[in-house]
Amino acid sequence: MSDRNTGTVVIEPKIDNKKFDKDFLVKLSTGLAYLVGNPNFDSMSGNYYARFYVKHQDTSDSYLRKAYTNLDLHTDGTYVNEKTDWLIMTKMEEQNVSGGESIILHLDDWEHLEEMSKDPVGQQNFVWSSPKSKNIEYKVEHPVFTKDKNDKPIISYIDQFPEPKNMEQGLYLQKLSDSLEESKNKVIFPLPVGSTIFSNNYFWLHGRKPFNEHTGLSRELLRMRGTFFSN
Repeated sequence: MSDRNTGTVVIEPKIDNKKFDKDFLVKLSTGLAYLVGNPNFDSMSGNYYARFYVKHQDTSDSYLRKAYTNLDLHTDGTYVNEKTDWLIMTKMEEQNVSGGESIILHLDDWEHLEEMSKDPVGQQNFVWSSPKSKNIEYKVEHPVFTKDKNDKPIISYIDQFPEPKNMEQGLYLQKLSDSLEESKNKVIFPLPVGSTIFSNNYFWLHGRKPFNEHTGLSRELLRMRGTFFSN
């Protein structure tokens, strides 16, 4: 998980009757987390993981739950004080679903990494906030790009939450978003029910394509994120 040459794994449990017990999937996700580190407390759910639905109709303040909106490539934990080294996403169930494929992109496969990471604007502090549903009452400041211990760029970014301080930062964010979404090296794949994406949060970005409209659409996801054990 910490090796920059890999850093993401997809786990698909094989169950004979193809029926997935949700309690088992919560336990599986928790067990995977404790193989590498400690989960962070999730303020949105008031627990160390969050379960939430994506449905046909939605009145939430976050496009995380907007079924027919493209979930652009991003990393997690941009708006909290805690470190977010890794991310677990488990598909608990889905009904009447087509489309909505998972999208991931390794930072080193992104065609514009050198240009955007070396731009001085990307190394400035940006203000990051969150909608009320996240239950975070503070804002944080950090750059989009920093460096890891091997002096390679790592990213902390989501297009929904930055508050650019000036036009220069706003234009940079727009260019960043466009170049990520236009990348030809994105990996796009369907995630079967019961499966988990376990991903390093510093050099892998993730997103989701829009679903095809259906009034009975329902999808439940589990999210967990945290830090690596210290050596």
